[in-house]
Order: sequence, then C-alpha cells, then structure tokens
Amino acid sequence: MPKPKFVIFAHNATYDKLHQVATLGMTAAAMGKEVIVVLLFWTIKKLADGRIDELDFPPEYAASADQVARLLKEKKVPKISEMFQDAKHVGSFRLIACSAGLEYMGVDGAAVEKNVDEVLGLPAILTLTADAETKLFI
Repeated sequence: MPKPKFVIFAHNATYDKLHQVATLGMTAAAMGKEVIVVLLFWTIKKLADGRIDELDFPPEYAASADQVARLLKEKKVPKISEMFQDAKHVGSFRLIACSAGLEYMGVDGAAVEKNVDEVLGLPAILTLTADAETKLFI
C-alpha cells in the first residue's frame, strides 16, 4: 500500500511561513507520509540567493521581529535548511522546484538544482500531486 502523500506548495518565503513548511513537512514525514514540498516564486528566489535560513518576517510583525528572532536563537530552533535535511532522515521528504519559477524569478538554475531533489514543470507537478491526501498552499 502506497504511503499517503502530503503536499505543500511553498510560495511565501518569509521565515515564519518557511518555518511552518519545514515543521509540517518534517512531522508528516516522521508520521510515515510521502512529503512533497513544491517551491514556487519567492521560495525559489530565496533558496537561489542562499538566504533560506534568514530570519525575516512580514512588515506587519516588525514590532515583534527582534524579540521572536532572539527567542528562536535562545531556544536553539534549527535552521530551515537543517529541518529540510532532518525531514529527509526521518522519512520520505522531497523538495521540488517549479521550472517556470526559476525563469520568472530570474535565478541561476544551478543554484537551485543543487539544493532540491528535482526541478519539474507544472504539469508534472500536478500529475505527481494529484492523489495527495493533503495539499497545503503556504
């Protein structure tokens, strides 16, 4: 019997959103689900720029950003990249970048390809994720 698929379409690239992608993905992988994280637009750009672990927050939370960043460091919360790696060790976890997103964001494909499991077009992504039990857009 195939593992249930747990898919996250990751569009927003601020730390708070990526933290949710990483923790939900890692938890689902640990629970025995086949996790597929599809990187879109801003997440592709941030990964290509080498800023995936940057502690940035949306402007509406600017007043609390310094305090939250301090607490994350004090509590030794793992970096996003570390959580992605940990997820691969605990179960089935794949990072896939949307090929159109590479073009639209004007990023170097090689910078993204070395940090993901695959680069696929949207038709292939939709086919791969069609039978998922859970699909989230974050």
